[in-house]
Amino acid sequence: MAPQHDVVPPSSQADGRPAAAVQFVTIGEEEAGQRIDNFLLRICKGVPKSHVYRILRSGEVRVNKGRIDQLYRLASGDVVRIPPVRMAERSAGSAPVPGAEFHIVHEDAHLLVIDKPAGVAVHGGSGVSYGVIEQLRAARPDAKFLELVHRLDRETSGLLLLAKKRSALTNLHEQMRDGDTDKRYLTMVAGEWRNPRQHVKLPLHKYSTPDGERRVVVQAGGMESHTVFNLVRRWNGFALLEAELKTGRTHQIRVHLSASGFPILGDEKYGDFALNKQLQKANETRGALRRMFLHAYRITFRHPDSGQPMTLTAPLPPECERFLVSLGEPAGRSGN
Repeated sequence: MAPQHDVVPPSSQADGRPAAAVQFVTIGEEEAGQRIDNFLLRICKGVPKSHVYRILRSGEVRVNKGRIDQLYRLASGDVVRIPPVRMAERSAGSAPVPGAEFHIVHEDAHLLVIDKPAGVAVHGGSGVSYGVIEQLRAARPDAKFLELVHRLDRETSGLLLLAKKRSALTNLHEQMRDGDTDKRYLTMVAGEWRNPRQHVKLPLHKYSTPDGERRVVVQAGGMESHTVFNLVRRWNGFALLEAELKTGRTHQIRVHLSASGFPILGDEKYGDFALNKQLQKANETRGALRRMFLHAYRITFRHPDSGQPMTLTAPLPPECERFLVSLGEPAGRSGN
């Protein structure tokens, strides 16, 4: 059942424009279980996050006529009072979000799984006007619910899960928290990798640069982080690895490899910048690579409704496959 929106008729402002109106929203099954702050951030598109939290703290937001805090979880049938808020107006000349569909790996009534291309953000923010989620919502205006289950870095390609029901989102988040999902990536690194299987456990600390860019460093006291790397093939100076996530920290694979002395090819944040520049042009021993070589190629989980195990895969993108082929016969494979 979709939420019902009842709007109190607005009064006029001094300049003759209608004032923003109070909204009363009845919560349906798809919104049940969602935290009130997250619900408001989605409903009040264009309203600064600081303002949303201010109206929560002030008690202007009510549920069933009573005050609540930002941690309150909505229940089906709750009536939420949203005070008048002025939505940010679209700046002159800015274009609406273009609807887009992406290569679909799997879709049913509960799930949408796509193969995200490199160079596309999963959501807007940090200088990006829109991402996959905004484009999919624009392309599917009748979709009652569509949310990201997890995220991929903008320059990472591969499998991205989206939930079409809140129950599916909650279930998949629980599986991820409990370690019941298995996410695997393929990545190409610089260096002479030797170990067939290597565990990397380095604590990661996340921070923002002065211009708001997210960065991660290995730092004592940081978040516990664990990645397992399996050697797939190696060439002189390069290795193709499978990365197995045991935790899911921001930029985890990229920072664990960089800190271990094996930067990912094409990584513009944590990689070998001089090498990346060289790789953009082909030479007599290899082809060109003009992207970060990191691809989410396999994920295993239980279907959020049926409980049946699912394993989905996405092949390496053509530009990565071409680079591999250009390297010629590998010097070694897993276990060699």
